[in-house]
Amino acid sequence: MTSYSLRAANPAKTRAEAVVVGVVPGTKTPELAPGAEAVGEAYGRKLRGLFATLGVTGRAGEVTRVPTGGTIASPLLVLVGIGGDVTPDAVRAAAGNAARAVGNAVSVALALPADSPALVRAVAEGHRLGSYTFTRYRSKGEPKPPADVIVLSGSAKKASVVAAFEEAHVVADAVVATRDWVNVTAADLTPPVFADEVVQAVKAAKGIKATVLDEARLAEMGCGGLLAVAAGSAMPPRMVELSYAPRGAKTHLALVGKGITYDTGGLTIKTPGGMPDMKCDMSGAAAVVQATIAIARLGLPVRVSAFVPMAENMIGAAAMRPGDVITHYGGTTTEMVNADAEGRLILADALVRAVEAKPDAIIDVATLTGPMVTALGDKITGVLGTDAMVAAVLDAAREAGEESWPMPIPEQMGERVTSSKVADLAQHDWVRWGSGLFAAAFLREFTGGLPWAHLDIAGPAFHHGGAYGHFTPGGTGTAVATLVAYARRVA
Repeated sequence: MTSYSLRAANPAKTRAEAVVVGVVPGTKTPELAPGAEAVGEAYGRKLRGLFATLGVTGRAGEVTRVPTGGTIASPLLVLVGIGGDVTPDAVRAAAGNAARAVGNAVSVALALPADSPALVRAVAEGHRLGSYTFTRYRSKGEPKPPADVIVLSGSAKKASVVAAFEEAHVVADAVVATRDWVNVTAADLTPPVFADEVVQAVKAAKGIKATVLDEARLAEMGCGGLLAVAAGSAMPPRMVELSYAPRGAKTHLALVGKGITYDTGGLTIKTPGGMPDMKCDMSGAAAVVQATIAIARLGLPVRVSAFVPMAENMIGAAAMRPGDVITHYGGTTTEMVNADAEGRLILADALVRAVEAKPDAIIDVATLTGPMVTALGDKITGVLGTDAMVAAVLDAAREAGEESWPMPIPEQMGERVTSSKVADLAQHDWVRWGSGLFAAAFLREFTGGLPWAHLDIAGPAFHHGGAYGHFTPGGTGTAVATLVAYARRVA
């Protein structure tokens, strides 16, 4: 277990086994970033020649390891490129890259730009998340992380900086826990197991009440969307409801997260290549639960009601059939057209539950549509909903360092959603274009006219490539930091 501390110390004299400094492109030659001035003084004129010899440019993502030979107290100097703009996002990525560049160092000092609360938060979060590994299924495990990591800041004694450092670790804890859930194989995280793990997780956070609705209770309530999706699976569905109601809360936020623990596509079966990573289809549920825990741990004076529907979308004798009509919680009927568009069916039941809680606003998070990935790529969250809520969520995402982009819900999408000839709503249609927008228009029908934002995280929830910045392969934990930042703003 790595211990993190915040200090105001000279990086050239810090006796850590590795010291990390930032490098930025200069006018003529690269330069050390703020926070590394003492290291620059220790090297003096030799630094320029060292940069030239090693080909250091300062571009983002660049990492260079340099034995110091006693020039500074640490035996290893790690140079990480930040790029041209020293922003929290750039520093977060640099800290993540540095986390994987220190080898077997037992102690590490991070002398990256950290003279403000936002930069200190970025350094701490970046290193924590960049060093993440998932070893549950590895027989030999992974190399041990450093025992001690020191974040160096000239403002280390300022209350605002200390608070940002502590908050960064709460958010990082939540992101790491989200990644862990997403990375667990679907065979080991069925809906009942996931529900039990959520209950155990919230016990560690004071003030959160958890209620688990099993298949019998869901049937009594008439949660037809959740029951229909789960019908083809041997594993029964669950709905977990969380309540955090601190004293002094003046704002009530409802969070809803999609919890499909595995998605075959049902009778509208996916291609073989589309299934292996479908354990990630519960990323929205994991993010909502862990964001609620983080909000409670931070003591933010915001009331949170969270609703997390959980099911497997499998192929079985009782699986829902295209053409079936489903009656949702609350009575709205839906013509089910595409069994691989199951997420909106379970979210519909949960959204009505959220409306009944009478919140001031609703945010739902879901790995909902492939077309959103086609539109925005695999690193950007699509944000749709009522105008003011979309703007507020985008502001929170920028603060959190999570890439998001606004998408519209055109009027014709609403017309397509209500086009069924046999039910109140059509769950899907066979028009190829704009189906990510159609999905949001469908969800809107269950939001009761409340301020609402829908985060489609189908792209950024799971990273298929190699590690970069503070992202590692597998679950990313996206949306957690955005939800916490939003709660902090409305508090």
